[in-house]
Amino acid sequence: MGIPVAVLDIGTTKTVALIAEAVDDGIRVLGVGMAPSEGMRKGVVVDVKLAAQSIALAVEQAERMANMSIEGAYVGIAGAHISSINSRGVAPIPHGRAVTQDVVQRAMDAAQAIAVPDNREVVHAIARGYSLDGQDGVRDPIGMMGYRLEVEAHIVTGAVASIQNLYKAVEAAGVRVIELVLEPIAAGEAVLTSAERDLGVALVDIGGGTTDIAIFIDGSVWHTVVLPIGGMHLTNDLAVGLRAPFAAAEEIKMKYGTVMVDDARPEEIIELAAFGDEEKRVVSRREVAEILQARAEEIFTLVLTEIKRSGYDGLLPAGVVLCGGAAQLVGVKSLAREVVGLPTRIGTPQRMEGMVERVSSPAYATGVGLAHWGVKQADLQTLELTEVAARARRKSEEGVLAPLLNMGDWLRRALLPERGE
Repeated sequence: MGIPVAVLDIGTTKTVALIAEAVDDGIRVLGVGMAPSEGMRKGVVVDVKLAAQSIALAVEQAERMANMSIEGAYVGIAGAHISSINSRGVAPIPHGRAVTQDVVQRAMDAAQAIAVPDNREVVHAIARGYSLDGQDGVRDPIGMMGYRLEVEAHIVTGAVASIQNLYKAVEAAGVRVIELVLEPIAAGEAVLTSAERDLGVALVDIGGGTTDIAIFIDGSVWHTVVLPIGGMHLTNDLAVGLRAPFAAAEEIKMKYGTVMVDDARPEEIIELAAFGDEEKRVVSRREVAEILQARAEEIFTLVLTEIKRSGYDGLLPAGVVLCGGAAQLVGVKSLAREVVGLPTRIGTPQRMEGMVERVSSPAYATGVGLAHWGVKQADLQTLELTEVAARARRKSEEGVLAPLLNMGDWLRRALLPERGE
């Protein structure tokens, strides 16, 4: 069993708090809390106080279920302010010795030495791959021999103001931010297989206010982007097109919505709540489908454009994996395959046990992925602490033994005559 970790997925429509611990094949979910998001717009905090209230409510539910308190959490971040770039860094290996963690860190530091505007800061620096003395394709260089290590890193940056507002909202809810994690990278931890990551796959997380894209190739993330469009735009289109309250439009979308017009028969009738004192009206399910399909086609066209812009569109044999709340709509997989032109499947969270029934849908991919990320980081930190302690112990032992070894050398020189004398 690992150390319990807490995570926060603060989305445009819902805030999820999750407590989990590591098990042999993934995570065990110990507690889950969910609250409607307030103070959020397109994945960005626009009202710190309201956002903090939503976070506090979700955290309270998760704490009560897990019977433990949350002090710090891994927090997902998204929003249109996020951008990414790939960069290279080089570090020499002293005297051609084995690569150590210090050498890897120096190479990563060199890769991060890029010009970042004052109003932006680095959120992630993730190694895409390494080259050792010109040999490409190295995934883990530590322990390998060489003279020159080169790393290709994926650098994710965000707007300082948006990041600070997210920190303030979380801290106002009484939780310390351990680390910010880009949401599509986190979601990939939950829904992608290692084979898909190696072959080449595009993860598309369609949330309430944003659509997050992450492209994985050779086991690592190569490209990320956040589009300012999501499931709420589908609902808003219904509300406008059907002249219905937003809540009624959301209910219709979830109960009867399909993004494939051919799946809806004209004779299928839906009763629709109206504004104010107006009587309920009826609309055909086909009319609902026409509205939803138009917006969904726009979303997937933007996804296709972004995949092509990345330059990796020919390197994705594993196709597209969809997750997020809008991935649950009828016909989404078929429409995505038709528009993007790649194999498509719906991604549901994997490798978990415990309270899985609460977080088993595509809508919880980011929250579960954050938990996978958190337990992995906690394990790495424990390993680092163990290694530091071992090094300290070795140095201590060397410090005790060195005088004795020196005394032995002196006695040998004093008592044994050197050869040739």
